[in-house]
Amino acid sequence: MNDVVAESNKPLKDLPDMPTLVSLAKRRGFVFQSSEIYGGLNSCWDYGPLGIEVKLAVKQSWWNAMTRLQDDVEGIDASILMHPRVWEASGHVENFNDPLVDCKQCKARHRADHLKPVKELEKKLGFLPKLEEMAEVLAGTACPACGTKGTLTPPRLFNMMFKTHMGPIADDANLVYLRPETAQGIFVNFRNVQESMRRRLPFGIAQIGKSFRNEITPGNFTFRTREFEQMEMQYFVKPGTDTEFFEQWRQKRFEWHTSNGIRKEKLRFHPHGPNELAHYAKQAEDIQYEFPIGWQELEGIHNRTDFDLRRHGEFSGKSLQYVDTADGNNKYIPYVIETAVGCDRAVLTVLCDAFRFNEERVVMQFHPNFAPYKVAVFPLMKKEELVGPAQKLYAELRKHYKTDYDDTGSIGKRYRRQEEIGTPFCVTIDYDGLTDQTVTIRHRDTMAQERISIDKVHAYIQNAFQNWS
Repeated sequence: MNDVVAESNKPLKDLPDMPTLVSLAKRRGFVFQSSEIYGGLNSCWDYGPLGIEVKLAVKQSWWNAMTRLQDDVEGIDASILMHPRVWEASGHVENFNDPLVDCKQCKARHRADHLKPVKELEKKLGFLPKLEEMAEVLAGTACPACGTKGTLTPPRLFNMMFKTHMGPIADDANLVYLRPETAQGIFVNFRNVQESMRRRLPFGIAQIGKSFRNEITPGNFTFRTREFEQMEMQYFVKPGTDTEFFEQWRQKRFEWHTSNGIRKEKLRFHPHGPNELAHYAKQAEDIQYEFPIGWQELEGIHNRTDFDLRRHGEFSGKSLQYVDTADGNNKYIPYVIETAVGCDRAVLTVLCDAFRFNEERVVMQFHPNFAPYKVAVFPLMKKEELVGPAQKLYAELRKHYKTDYDDTGSIGKRYRRQEEIGTPFCVTIDYDGLTDQTVTIRHRDTMAQERISIDKVHAYIQNAFQNWS
């Protein structure tokens, strides 16, 4: 078998740019453009057969880390549609706005706070300028799209929540929003979870679910989209202990990413300065990943204080105080440490970090937990005497792993395909194996080949995965 395909293990390089990943993702069934046969829908993407395997694995890894390995976190699944007063209490109706400008020449739309003159003024003032101040500094600015000067409209605020109507009549009385975050579904269920599960502080509530934001400038593949899935956890603590728990969760979340095989040198913390903090936050840090588009937020850890529970208590008229029986029945509104990671952005990180290439091959070096297929089985040639034993082994391995079977094309082409979809091991049955009951198992990353007994393939793979580094 070592002579079947001549291979050289030249050094592999990182993903060069996002379009290269987009091309691979479509060709190999990871991610497709939504509604592509109709020309596509901007910023909307569909996960293909391999992509959904990666996404499900990411969600399962997060859920296990949060609710199975943490004995103080409960899970819920809240409704996407919520009472509109929820979003008034949370501050989204008032604060979830972006300042927009349009170019009267080319009709391009831009975030005013992303334009250089406004960013310079913000740096000088120490806070985001008012709309009138933005308009003044942008009066003679050239449009970033067409370069024409003096064609930008005065900035206006645009709320990013999607609106719809509940019921047969589309009027303001029936207005509801598609949730822009999953966190509020946790906050309004704080009392329900705490009482039904008999929880004492500190404890957390975790959720995975879809959110929607009418982003003005989405893009960079699945990095920023209008429909996305979030994995959020709100950890409720006694006021005064919040800084300690913030540090604990900050470290735990960093370790989760590295445990998934993400290279440590590609991750870093970014503390939020005073001008970056959200209206609810006392302290915040991002875990950033070095994407091909530069260092960008992957996950946020926030100290939300008692803002959300206090506001929902005020707007609903229902007390969300916690009675601390361990502290003489002292009553207080808990503080909240939030960990929030976009599932789609986490999947994109896994894809970007796994991508390696050189002049001869492209290899998706997934951690086995995230590889769509864990193993592939080949007959050396499409001959019945080889196909039969190969299919028998395939049927056996399928009981334990997501397994691929391929008997089409040369053995070298089959290896290359499995490398591009990230399969850690390929097992080939050849004529020698018919007499001595052995197979050749090939390692994805090193291309090393070993001869082992066919009845030890499952144990070999299982041991390799348990000791993967």
